[in-house]
Amino acid sequence: MKKIKLFALMAVLFTGVAANAQTTAKKEKAAKGMVNTNDYAVFGEKFTASNVLTEKAMLKKYKSLKKGDTITVKFKSVIKEVCKKKGCWMNMDLSDNLNSFVRFKDYGFFVPLNADGSEAIVSGKAYIDVVSVDELRHYAKDAKKSQDEINKITKPKVTYAFQATGVLIKKS
Repeated sequence: MKKIKLFALMAVLFTGVAANAQTTAKKEKAAKGMVNTNDYAVFGEKFTASNVLTEKAMLKKYKSLKKGDTITVKFKSVIKEVCKKKGCWMNMDLSDNLNSFVRFKDYGFFVPLNADGSEAIVSGKAYIDVVSVDELRHYAKDAKKSQDEINKITKPKVTYAFQATGVLIKKS
C-alpha cells in the first residue's frame, strides 16, 4: 500500500514539474518575440519567427531611416492589399494610416491574391524608396484601380519599402 501511495505521489509531482517546465518554456518563447509558425503558410524562404516587431515598432524603425539606409528585420501586421494580377506585391499596415510596400526578392515567389485582411509576418530588408509616377501607375493598374484614379497620379511618392525573402500568412 505504501508503494502505491509513494508511486501516486511521485506521478503527481512529476506531472506538476512537467507542466511547469512547459509553461516556463512558453513564457520564454513569448518573451523573445517568438511566434508559433504552425498556424502560418510559408511563401518564399522559411525563417524563424523570433524577434518579430509589431507594426507600430516597425513604423518607428522606418521613421528613423533616411534614403539609402537598409535594415534587416521581421515584422507582423495585417495585409491591407495584394496585387490582384498575380500576387507579386502587397501593402502591410503600419498604423497611423501608413503602409509598408512589400515586394518579393527577385520575384521568386508570390502570395495568394485573396490574402487581403490576413495577418502576416515578413522577413527581409526595410528601406525608404522614391517610386516614380510610371511605377505608381503600374501598381495602380495591378490593383485594378479605375483609369480616373490612375490619371490622378502625377507625383513620385516617398514610400516605406520592404524586400521580403520570406512571408508567413496566418491560415484561416
